[in-house]
Amino acid sequence: MASDRILGLVVIIVALAYVASAFQIQASFLSDPVGSRTFPILLGCVVILCGVSMILRPDPEPDWPAASRFIQLGIATLVMIGYAYSLKPLGFLLPTAAAAGILSYQIGQRAGPAILTGIGLSGGLFILFKYVLGLGLFAVPKGLFG
Repeated sequence: MASDRILGLVVIIVALAYVASAFQIQASFLSDPVGSRTFPILLGCVVILCGVSMILRPDPEPDWPAASRFIQLGIATLVMIGYAYSLKPLGFLLPTAAAAGILSYQIGQRAGPAILTGIGLSGGLFILFKYVLGLGLFAVPKGLFG
């Protein structure tokens, strides 16, 4: 119960900051009749109501996972951050294969299938994104082949 109430309070504080920043939006002379601030302010108010509801009606205390699970989540987060930063300099195939392989290994704990999953996902997603959806991806670094 305490964790829901703490999260509800954090949600309210963040939503109040969001609403305050929405009031700083400058209205354009070409905006719609409602204005460009109205939607963010309404959204922030709904989030505030959700935070109040979490404080007033918390769920029973959850069973928290072991510390090792949090370490795995941290590793996965670092892999995804590294993936985002490595896409531009290294192209699509290598970072995608590495990230998918590492995340797959975390799920299955078997190296062979994780490597195959990374390679398969990398190639399959590249074909899908590049040729089916028409995105401007580079398979490998731009300067590698001239």
